[in-house]
Amino acid sequence: MFSGVTGIINRGQKLKGTVVLMQKNVLDINALTAIKSPTGIVSGAFGAIGGAIGTVVDTATSFVGRSVALKLISATSADGNGKGKVGKQTFLEGLLTSILTLGAGQSAYTVHFEWHSDMGIPGAFYIENFMQHEFFLVSLTLEDIPNHGSIHFVCNSWIYNDKKYKSDRIFFANKTYLPNETPAPLVYYRQEELKTLRGDGTGERKEWDRIYDYDVYNDLGEPDKNAKLARPVLGGSTLPYPRRGRTGRKPAKKDPNSESRSDFVYLPRDESFGHLKSSDFLAFILKSASQNLIPKLRSVVTLQLKQPEFNTFEDVRSLYEGGIKLPTDFLSDISPIPLFKEIFRSDGAAALKFSTPKVVQVDHSAWMTDEEFAREMIAGVNPHIIKKLAEFPAKSKLDTQLYGDNTSTVTKGHLEPNMGGVTVEQAIQNHRLYILDHHDTVFPYLRKINATDTKAYATRTFLFLQNDGTLKPLAIELSKPRPQDDSFGPISEVYLPASEGVEGSIWLLAKAYVVVNDSCYHQLVSHWLNTHAVVEPFIIATNRHLSVVHPVHKLLLPHYRDTMNINSLARNVLVNAEGIIETAFLWGGYSLELSAVVYRDWVFTDQGLPNDLLKRGVAVEDPASPHGIRLLIEDYPYASDGLEIWAAIKSWIEDYVNFYYKSDAAIAQDAELQAFWKELVEVGHGDLKNATWWFKMQTRKELIEASTILIWIASALHAAVNFGQYPYGGYILNRPTKSRRFMPEKGSPEYEELAKDYQKGYLRTITPKNDTLTDLTIIEVLSRHASDEQYLGQRIEGDLWTTDSAPVEAFKKFGKKLAEIEEKLVQRNNDESLRNRYGPVKMPYTLLYPSSEEGLTFRGIPNSVSI
Repeated sequence: MFSGVTGIINRGQKLKGTVVLMQKNVLDINALTAIKSPTGIVSGAFGAIGGAIGTVVDTATSFVGRSVALKLISATSADGNGKGKVGKQTFLEGLLTSILTLGAGQSAYTVHFEWHSDMGIPGAFYIENFMQHEFFLVSLTLEDIPNHGSIHFVCNSWIYNDKKYKSDRIFFANKTYLPNETPAPLVYYRQEELKTLRGDGTGERKEWDRIYDYDVYNDLGEPDKNAKLARPVLGGSTLPYPRRGRTGRKPAKKDPNSESRSDFVYLPRDESFGHLKSSDFLAFILKSASQNLIPKLRSVVTLQLKQPEFNTFEDVRSLYEGGIKLPTDFLSDISPIPLFKEIFRSDGAAALKFSTPKVVQVDHSAWMTDEEFAREMIAGVNPHIIKKLAEFPAKSKLDTQLYGDNTSTVTKGHLEPNMGGVTVEQAIQNHRLYILDHHDTVFPYLRKINATDTKAYATRTFLFLQNDGTLKPLAIELSKPRPQDDSFGPISEVYLPASEGVEGSIWLLAKAYVVVNDSCYHQLVSHWLNTHAVVEPFIIATNRHLSVVHPVHKLLLPHYRDTMNINSLARNVLVNAEGIIETAFLWGGYSLELSAVVYRDWVFTDQGLPNDLLKRGVAVEDPASPHGIRLLIEDYPYASDGLEIWAAIKSWIEDYVNFYYKSDAAIAQDAELQAFWKELVEVGHGDLKNATWWFKMQTRKELIEASTILIWIASALHAAVNFGQYPYGGYILNRPTKSRRFMPEKGSPEYEELAKDYQKGYLRTITPKNDTLTDLTIIEVLSRHASDEQYLGQRIEGDLWTTDSAPVEAFKKFGKKLAEIEEKLVQRNNDESLRNRYGPVKMPYTLLYPSSEEGLTFRGIPNSVSI
C-alpha cells in the first residue's frame, strides 16, 4: 500500500493534528467470550476488562514511533488524474494526557503533517496499522488550517494490520455532500470506498472484513449435526423473508442449500461496535446465558432439586421474593458476570431470585382481571395487533379448499348480553367492537404444533369499548382442526366471561390460550420480524450505496447501531433450531417458518404509525385532530404517545431532507440514493419486490416518509415491543409462552383438578418451570438498557456529525421537542380519568418516554434495534 517514510521536516511547515483511538484490549468482546471456567460458564472476563483498562497507559506508548501511519488527501487540489493530491506519510507522535474531553479508555496522540499551501484543504486521510493487533480509531482533528480553521474526521472504526486489507483504509472529513456536490478531487475516493464495502460477493468473510452483502436465512438449522435440526430456507423460496448479512460460510454437507454453522459468525467489523463497561455487553451476556447458564440452571432445577413444576401461584412469586435455593457452587460459577450477580442475589445462601416484574409490584392478582387482560392489548408489550371489528360474524382469509370454513362461530347471542343494551350492529356502527385475532396465522400450523408436547388453539377475542374508555372482553373463541383433515374446517368453542367457580377457572384458562398466542406472535413477528429482521436489509443497502458523507447515510446511521450484531447473535442462540425461542415458546420448531408466512403480507408503508392505526380501523382520518387522525379508542396509550413521537421524528426529517434537497428533481438525480433504494427493494426485500406499494423514491415527500417509517421502526416501535417484556412477561402467569394441554372437558380428570385446585390446573397448562426460568433469564437481559445507550435525539458524535449548522440546530430542536413530549406523557399518566394508562395493576404506561437510565426501567427509546 503506502511506501516511503517521512523525513525530518521543520515543524513550522506542518499541520498539527490529534488522533484519538482505543486499544483492542479495552474493547475486544471476542477475546472475552473465549474466557471460560472449567464448568463452561464464562468467567473472569470482566476482571480481564478491568485489568486491560488498567494497563492502557502502560501500553499506549506502543502506538508511538512507526506503528501507525497517516496521509492526508486534498479535497480541493487534484493530481494529473483528477484525484485529490495525497500528502506525505507521517506517524503518531507523543501521547497526550491533558485532554479533558477524552472518553473512558481513549488515548490521544499528536501528529504533524507536511502540507504545503498548493495542496489546498484536506478532505480525507489514509491510515495504516503496522502492528499485529487491531485498534479502534475514534477520530482525527486537524487544527488551525490556514483560512479554514479546524477539520474533524469522525471515524469510529476498527483498524487491522495493513496486510489484512486489499485497499487502503480511508476516512472523510465530517462534511456532507450529495454525490453531484462532492468536490471533484474526492469523487474517485468516494466511489472506491463504496466498491470496497460492496465486495465481489465471493468467498468466506474474515473477521477484519468490512464487506456488506446479502444472503437468505439458511443458517438457522444444523442438519449436519442432527436431521431433526434441519430447518427450511427462509427467503428466495416459497417462504419469503428479508435478507440477512452474508457470511460466505460453506454449505452444510447434508443439505447444500443450508449454510454450515461455526463459532465465528462474520459481521462487517464495524457493526460490532465495542462497549467499555461490562454492563454494556448485553449481547455477550445473552450469549453466555443461553449457551452456558440456562442449561446448567435447568439441570440443577430438574435433577438436583427434583421440582420440575410450580404447584401454586405463590411458588411462582417465590422467584422474586424468597428465591429457589441452589447448590453453593452454582453462584461461584456465574458470579463474575455483573448482571448475573444481580439476578442471582445472595443473602448468605445461593438463591435464584429475579427482579419483581412491574405487573405485580403493587397487586399480586390484578393481572387476572378482565380489564387488565384487555388493557394490555393497547398498553402492553404487543399493543398494535388489536383491530376494529368491521363485519359480523368475523371472517377468515384462509383458503377454504385447504382449511374449510373458518368463519367465526361467535354469535350475537354470545356478545349482546354483556353489551349494556347495545346491539352488535350499533356497536359496529359506532366503532365499539374490537377483536384480537390470532386465528388465521396459527390455524394452518396447529396440527403440526399439537403433534408435539404442546397443545394450542387458534384464538379470537371479542371486546367492547365501554363508556369509561376501557375495553371489556365479551367472548373468546378457541379453534382447532378436526381429526379427519384440515380441509374439514375447525372445531370451535366459545367461552364467556365468568369470575367464580369452575367457570371462572375455565375463563382464566381461555384468556391464557389467547395470551400464549399473543406472546408467540409478539416474539416472532412484532419483535423479531417487524423490527430486527426488516431493518437489516436497510443497513446493508445503506453501506453498499450511500457514502459516509451522504446526508441520508448520516441521517440513518444512529438507527443502525448494533442491529446486525444482535441479529447475528439471535440466529446463533435465540431463533435457531432448538434455540431459546423454539424451546420456550409454543410455536417451537415452526417459529421462524410461521414468521415467514406473516411476512408475505408485510407492507413497508403500513409500518408507520398513522397508516398502521388506520389500517387496523382503530383511527380515522380527521384534519381537525392533532396529527391528522382521530383515535376511536381515545385512551389508547401506545397510539396516543406514539403519535407524538412519530410527529416529532417526521418534523425533524422534513427539516433535514429539505435542507439538502431543494427540489424533487434532486432526489431523482441522486445516483447513490437511487441505487440504494433499487437494491433495497429488489434484493434486500426482494421477495416482495413486485409489490405496488413500494415508494418510487422520486420526491422529497417519499424520502421523508420512508425515512420516518424506518426510524420509527428502529426506535419507537422497537422500544414499545421490547422494553416491556420483563415488566409484563417476567410474571409468567400474566404472559405464558406455552400451553401444554387442551381445555379440560367436563367429566375429565383435568376438569376435576381444575374444579378442586384452579392454580394447579392453570400451572399444569401453561409454561413449565424450566422454560419459565429460561424465559425470565433471557427477557430480563432483553428488557435492559446499556449504560452507553444512545437514545432518540442523541448522537454518539455530539455536534460533529456534520459541518452544516442548520441540520445540527434542527437536530437540537428535535431533542428539545422530545423532552417536551416526555413532560406531556408524564402529565397524561397523572390523569386518573385515563384508566388505560395505569390499569388495575397500577402500572403507568412509560414505554414511549424518550429518555431512560441504565438497566430495567420500562421506559426509554434507543435510536436503534440494539437488543
